[in-house]
Amino acid sequence: MTKNLLDVKGLRVSFGGKAVVHGVDFSIAPGEKLALVGESGSGKTVTALSLLGLAQNARVAGAADFSGSRGTVDLLALTEQQLRGIRGEEIAMIFQEPMTALNPLYSVGDQIAEVLELHKGQTREEAMQGAIQLLADTGIPEPERRAKAFPHQLSGGQRQRAMIAMALACQPRLLLADEPTTALDVTLRGQMLDLLGELQRRNGMAVLLITHDLNLVRKFADRVAVMENGRIVEQGSVAEVFARPQHPYTRKLIDSKPQRDGLAVADAMADAAVTMKADGLRVAYPVPIPGIRGWFRHAEFVAVKNAGFQIPAGRTLGVIGESGSGKSTLALASLGLLPFSGQLQAAGQAWGREAARNKAIRRAVQVVFQDPFSSLSPRMTVEAIVEEGLRVHEPTLASAGRRERALQALADVGMTEAQFPGLLQRYPHEFSGGQRQRLAIARALIVNPSLLVLDEPTSALDVTIQKQVLGLLQRLQRERGLSYLLITHDVDVIRAMAHEVMVMKDGDVLESGSLSEVLDSPRHPYTKILVTAA
Repeated sequence: MTKNLLDVKGLRVSFGGKAVVHGVDFSIAPGEKLALVGESGSGKTVTALSLLGLAQNARVAGAADFSGSRGTVDLLALTEQQLRGIRGEEIAMIFQEPMTALNPLYSVGDQIAEVLELHKGQTREEAMQGAIQLLADTGIPEPERRAKAFPHQLSGGQRQRAMIAMALACQPRLLLADEPTTALDVTLRGQMLDLLGELQRRNGMAVLLITHDLNLVRKFADRVAVMENGRIVEQGSVAEVFARPQHPYTRKLIDSKPQRDGLAVADAMADAAVTMKADGLRVAYPVPIPGIRGWFRHAEFVAVKNAGFQIPAGRTLGVIGESGSGKSTLALASLGLLPFSGQLQAAGQAWGREAARNKAIRRAVQVVFQDPFSSLSPRMTVEAIVEEGLRVHEPTLASAGRRERALQALADVGMTEAQFPGLLQRYPHEFSGGQRQRLAIARALIVNPSLLVLDEPTSALDVTIQKQVLGLLQRLQRERGLSYLLITHDVDVIRAMAHEVMVMKDGDVLESGSLSEVLDSPRHPYTKILVTAA
């Protein structure tokens, strides 16, 4: 019988006396791919971090026997100095967001080379050549040039590939991958999965995949362990758990795919007035040309090329495409936040230089951003955040009136004082991700807009919370006749929310039409790739 690479027994983790992981047991065989699945707060990331002593200010108990080149050692009993010899060399980790995990002050090549210098004792020249080869192995084009690039100069997919290259630099026996594809679009997710699978087979390493994406688990893992509230409630082979889930929580996760719920009322409003219309919309900005100085050192980069669309009242236009397709640029232009050429009207008026007219459009067109934690000010109370629009657009309204409107807007998104005592005086960090997104929606609704720009409104949320927020947005559309400009890379979200769909790539609109026309009978090869990848 093959000895397990990692045996975790009775793992307990607590912060300040509060337990967050309660006696977790699991094992990973050499070369095996185990997925640890659960919602935010389930304890899956803390479990992985604690194995390498990276859970700061945590009290960790139990045992984690790892069979490495130094024999079998209990990771939880090692000193910090001993763990440094294992991190990166025997056990490596890929973090969720490469933009924050990579050092912005050093080139990507320097950061990978540092690992080879520290753990392999290579010279600077050898380490840089090794870094370039690792970037090539992970599929980054022009690896010699990219090695000199800083993290912000790479795309999201390239940054994640660089993180993988750094993690695999020393050919570890075990890779801990914490939500490695969450920040990527659907086509890049597939590429990252294929890359990880290929490298895993080539190097014979085991993988502990931490995720809330069940499609990812289906395609990648051998076994799955489901975590809820710091406990593993079910584990087994992927085929067995997905076909015959035993625990109610597992069934809840599997059933949490976004659903189209009651959009028939909005479907009947196809002939309603148009809330936003664009024709020949073009967005361009200058980019520096390397090695050229003087007047001609900039070239024009066209981010959106002659886009045209219209959104009737009570309907949703879904704009889908991979990173860099121009969809977020289109959203910013529709909000009047970027200069553009062509025709763009919102609420019956065109964006222009008149401040009063633009202010009226801004009231009619509100936005909900991707990450509510970064879009809500941590220094403002819920009352100040939700009332902010009223202070701008209805400055004569008394404080009692603003407070009443704020409570009503919060009630409309399912948040009341009865549920959350002292709701108005709380701060964003006191709420979960889904609750923060509800606050962001309430902030947008309080000025009674006719159209909401939804920029990846659920991509940062767990599957169950995503389903709840999409259900809320659908209900609000039915009740208020709202129009949505939905920006997303998730085909399932498009199916649940959109009436019309527009597919973008490299600034071009490749295909547009009704939901069924575009997704069920796609004409363009790229649309077919998106649908297949989902």
